[in-house]
Amino acid sequence: MSSIYQINLLKGFSDLLFGQTIAEAEKIFGKSEETQELNDDILETSCTVLHYWDSGFSLFFDNKQAKKFSSVEVDNEETLLFSRKIFQLKEKELIELMKSNGYPLSDSEQQEWGERRLSFDDAGLDCYFENGRLSSVNFGVIEEQNTYEFLPN
Repeated sequence: MSSIYQINLLKGFSDLLFGQTIAEAEKIFGKSEETQELNDDILETSCTVLHYWDSGFSLFFDNKQAKKFSSVEVDNEETLLFSRKIFQLKEKELIELMKSNGYPLSDSEQQEWGERRLSFDDAGLDCYFENGRLSSVNFGVIEEQNTYEFLPN
């Protein structure tokens, strides 16, 4: 499947919106090439991942939130962000594009394995550069830090 995919920060990926189901994802993108279950006992997380290897992305569905679409990892070189092919941008160009759209750089870090991570926390976006080239993008919904309420007696 050859398509141009769109990163819609804080909303979703192409026509799939955060919070939608696996069935809705399959209506949009078709059947995935691989499905994987990931569990992290330390972080107490669990998700179902639909891998679309040939299309260059993986969709993550939070098992603790009724398997709702929560994040995506993309390495498809044709993917658009703010109408620009994000994988053609250098680090400084990406930082400027994000800043001009209201999302300043939050953090950057050189990873042990050689990639450089740029994080834009307000957008829920992490970008990984290897040898000066963007290699992958991860983005998703931003979880509220204080989701509890105090109720009066």
